[in-house]
Amino acid sequence: MSFKIQRAILSVTDKTGLVDFARKLSAVGIELVSTGGTAKLLRDSGISVKDISDLTGFPEMLDGRVKTLHPKVHGGILHRREDPKHVAAVKEHGIAPIDMVVVNLYAFEKTAAKPNVHFEELIENIDIGGPSMIRSAAKNFQDVAIIISPADYDSIVSELETNSGVLSKATKWRLAQKAFATTAAYDSAIASTLERVSPDDFELHSDPTTFPSTLRFSFQKTLDLRYGENPHQKAAMYSDGSGKGVANARQLQGKELSYNNIVDLQAAWDLAQEFDEPVCAIIKHTNPCGTATGKTLAEAYKRALECDPVSAFGGVIGVNRPVDLAAAEEMHKLFLEVIAAPSFDEDAKAKFASKKNLRLVEVVPANQKWVLKNVSGGMLVQDSDTRALNDSDLKVVTRRPPSPEETRALLFAWKVCKHVKSNAIVYARDGQTVGVGAGQMSRVDSAKIGAMKAQLPLKGTVAASDAFFPFPDGVEEIATAGATAIIQPGGSQRDPEVIEAADRLGLAMLFTGIRHFRH
Repeated sequence: MSFKIQRAILSVTDKTGLVDFARKLSAVGIELVSTGGTAKLLRDSGISVKDISDLTGFPEMLDGRVKTLHPKVHGGILHRREDPKHVAAVKEHGIAPIDMVVVNLYAFEKTAAKPNVHFEELIENIDIGGPSMIRSAAKNFQDVAIIISPADYDSIVSELETNSGVLSKATKWRLAQKAFATTAAYDSAIASTLERVSPDDFELHSDPTTFPSTLRFSFQKTLDLRYGENPHQKAAMYSDGSGKGVANARQLQGKELSYNNIVDLQAAWDLAQEFDEPVCAIIKHTNPCGTATGKTLAEAYKRALECDPVSAFGGVIGVNRPVDLAAAEEMHKLFLEVIAAPSFDEDAKAKFASKKNLRLVEVVPANQKWVLKNVSGGMLVQDSDTRALNDSDLKVVTRRPPSPEETRALLFAWKVCKHVKSNAIVYARDGQTVGVGAGQMSRVDSAKIGAMKAQLPLKGTVAASDAFFPFPDGVEEIATAGATAIIQPGGSQRDPEVIEAADRLGLAMLFTGIRHFRH
């Protein structure tokens, strides 16, 4: 059975909503016990509260390191109310029952993220008493409610008011599950951070070339999906809790997102973030079927659509600007699955409202440090492919250098090519893709397919290749299509033959020294 909650201990770092919550707890007859800054805040707000030292008969000490680590705290939390021996023991030792614990933890991760944080500050922000109380209360969830998040305050108060100060066993079990997940993530963050501390100088190091010896992740499920890539596969989406990125995007309208929608949404969003100027990326099956820049988002969309309007049907769009009415009016003409943008203005939302199934998704940019891929029995981890192309990377290897117009087009094509599945060939003009050859087993086939897919004239375009040409035939195919310049990493044993073919055909060629495979 569930007992009425009579006494609560409150000790929080995040004081969001605490005063109002405490006032409502007090109003339903719950005695409040608190520590340090939490007690001061409540008292200054006119709320009656006892100090933890009144409960324990022992002062807070060691600069606050020891305040709740006491038998009168943990005995009050951990004793089982239906066990006569437990009840007799706490009565014998004058231990008052604690029926609710409201605790959140020192902001260790926030401290660890501070530039040049000192080791001592890091260590001092490892919470000891908080996790101990959380675990004690969660272990004894039948009798004690553990509340670790301000997000739960309103629902807890509502249930207490409705049920005369009693919380159901189901509620307390849900809170306990959340509590154990929180302490697990907290310990994981500490362990992962301290792995980066060298015993030589006890400083926190952020060596981007070093991966942790143990990989720890903690994600919360945010969405059960109808199915995975195919209807016979189950699927769900999980969030890192940052509030950023695709996993934390805000859907404004439309049907629920599918697994494939989300995968394509990520591809569209990633490509759009490559550009500073207004850009639109139209994605099908994770490959861009059209990408373009423009003076406005509407212009960028129309130019992107020109590349492959047939494939764009049912596509997913990613843009790097708020969607305005002009862009919405153009996009409204085509059947689309998802539009991902930083925001949508009110006129755009009104325009799209008639398309009930179209998903509009607002995304907050997030820096993705790693890319993970499942393998049987483990996981592959690599840095995200964020290597930007610098002027110093570019090397003219042909007799003819590219013209300024060709160079602009080559740099545009290079950014898009990075987001096309290997083997990848992209034909483009300045700020507009013309043909995309993706995912072929031979590079010359990608060159042929990219040309075959082109709806706009190929004469005078340029081409980008995500990796080197192993033979001259790819260059020859690109020249036959009508392109006049090529950008590629170089590095093949047959580079001299490839360069000779470009010279023979009058093409300009740039080597970047950077490969962009995408499998």
